Amino acid sequence: MNNEVPKSNLLEILRRRQGTYVSGEDLSRLLGVSRTAIWKQVRSLRREGYEIDAQPRLGYCLLSVPDAFYPDEVLTGLKTSWLGRSLYYYDEVGSTNQVAKELADAGAGEGTLVIAERQTSGRGRLGRSWVSPPRKGAWFSLVLRPRVLPAFAPQLTLLAAVAVQAAIRDCTGLALGIKWPNDLLARGRKICGILTEMKAEMDAVDYLVLGIGLNINLQVEDFPPELRDTASSLLLETGRQFVRVPLLQAILAKLEDAYTLWQEEGFAPIRRAWKEANVVLGQKVRLNSWGEIFEGEAVDIDETGALLIKEAGGRVLRFASGEVSLRW
Repeated sequence: MNNEVPKSNLLEILRRRQGTYVSGEDLSRLLGVSRTAIWKQVRSLRREGYEIDAQPRLGYCLLSVPDAFYPDEVLTGLKTSWLGRSLYYYDEVGSTNQVAKELADAGAGEGTLVIAERQTSGRGRLGRSWVSPPRKGAWFSLVLRPRVLPAFAPQLTLLAAVAVQAAIRDCTGLALGIKWPNDLLARGRKICGILTEMKAEMDAVDYLVLGIGLNINLQVEDFPPELRDTASSLLLETGRQFVRVPLLQAILAKLEDAYTLWQEEGFAPIRRAWKEANVVLGQKVRLNSWGEIFEGEAVDIDETGALLIKEAGGRVLRFASGEVSLRW
């Protein structure tokens, strides 16, 4: 008799019968392994945070699962067809974007997901660090290989903001605002950031790595003092803690839908959705572009996703990148 118990197979049986007991004899028969092997795997699952009760003559009962991004948890109930189906999980990593780029360079397929419970060198835009405490948020990156010219790749950042905003609204009831190009805000405080990195030739994208950092259950003390007035979390905004796996699954589903729409119909429907959720257009803004400061009213985004700012004298300027401030 084989003594290797596939963890996912054991979990599937216990999950189907969650709240009731399954005898060791039945598990042994269903999995084709010894009862000792099952006991060893149960102990291993308990160390990972699964709460499994064992009773003589009754067997094993799955009482609860951990709030962790284990592949078995993410893939169970995931409603995507290809996004996130290939999954690399880490308890701790320097940067999920860096790992994803290395995987992409090695040929990782479209939709590959890299996710970590904690980042030690998480990065935001413009070289900034991203606070990523263990099991408090969702820190993940995706490998994408879109069929677009490199000039249109920045649209993916706006697409991601739209998808994440919609998933959070549906799951929590919290309607975050999108600040161009990549931040999701509540009361002016950042809850989610998006970092897109690209490898391309003149006329073709090799791959894009889409990195997302979402503050879910962070408390005030999880942020360094210099960020406490400008950063927030879903917990701080709603007063509720959230189980993280369903949020991730919802985000992946919205991202797959939006990405497919973008590939099939172009940027127009994404642009409409972005404009509905944004907090920039119609506002007086200051934009830092490569160290040069511009001020005016944000009036629109164009068909490429660039921001249009109207200066006091009436001149309209176009920016494909830059850092926007709504308050100064």
